[in-house]
Amino acid sequence: MQKFILTLIALLFISPTVYASGSFPINDPSITIIGFNEIHTIQDRDTLIELARDYDIGYNEITAANNGVDPWIPKTSTEIVIPTRWLLPDSLDNGIVINVAEMRLYYFFSTVDSKYVKTYPIGIGTEGFDTPVGMYNITATVRNPIWHIPRAIKSEYPDLPDDVPPGEDNPLGGYWLQLTDGYGIHGTNRPFGIGRRVSHGCIRLYPEDIKVFFTLVKLGTKVKIVDEPIKMGIYNDQVYVEIHRSGKNNEELLQIAMEKLSKKPLEYKINMPSLLQEIKNASGLPAVISK
Repeated sequence: MQKFILTLIALLFISPTVYASGSFPINDPSITIIGFNEIHTIQDRDTLIELARDYDIGYNEITAANNGVDPWIPKTSTEIVIPTRWLLPDSLDNGIVINVAEMRLYYFFSTVDSKYVKTYPIGIGTEGFDTPVGMYNITATVRNPIWHIPRAIKSEYPDLPDDVPPGEDNPLGGYWLQLTDGYGIHGTNRPFGIGRRVSHGCIRLYPEDIKVFFTLVKLGTKVKIVDEPIKMGIYNDQVYVEIHRSGKNNEELLQIAMEKLSKKPLEYKINMPSLLQEIKNASGLPAVISK
């Protein structure tokens, strides 16, 4: 227990200097947005996929926030947005919320007298192997896991062995957090898949993120997996929206938005042209849509 507390203190006071991987205090229930966007000026040989890892964000996030910028050969001296500001999802008191539409994980936790959230970009299940939504628990934690290849993958790739030992060829990376139904949260040996649909249903983190996250999570931690391409909230008396395309067209996103507005309810507070523009953009950036 003492080791866990010391680790937690170190993460709280050291990690916030590392871009998006810090811990954000959320004691005040009016805090619905965390972080701040940054600007990066493209240097020679920069690529968006490498910058995404440098800033601890996903490939989906950096490309959505910079629509029209070539992800592989961005023009030198171009200023791009580093999307490190987020509307918080509906949280658990303490636990993990994973939004597959956003490809992002939120970990809510408490110390003796404070509440915090940490957030990480993730890779999720590819089409046909969707990461399943629902409520789960962490049932096991394993360092240097062996990958016992599932039958579905073996049938697709029959030349694979039954098991892959720990090491650089293991797609689970160095850490495994088991979920109730057999899926897991784990590292990866292909970090450029973060912010993409790349797995057979599991949730992948950058190697440097899972190394830290693994030390924080306890057995029994609740895990809520949702699929919410649109998040809404009030911050400083303004209505904000954060929209992720997630394979949906504008009409589908508008329907989701109107359903959320009616439940809040917030219809009377929004500027409809602003909402429609944000749906068209689907930049993943929190934006004001108030009248």
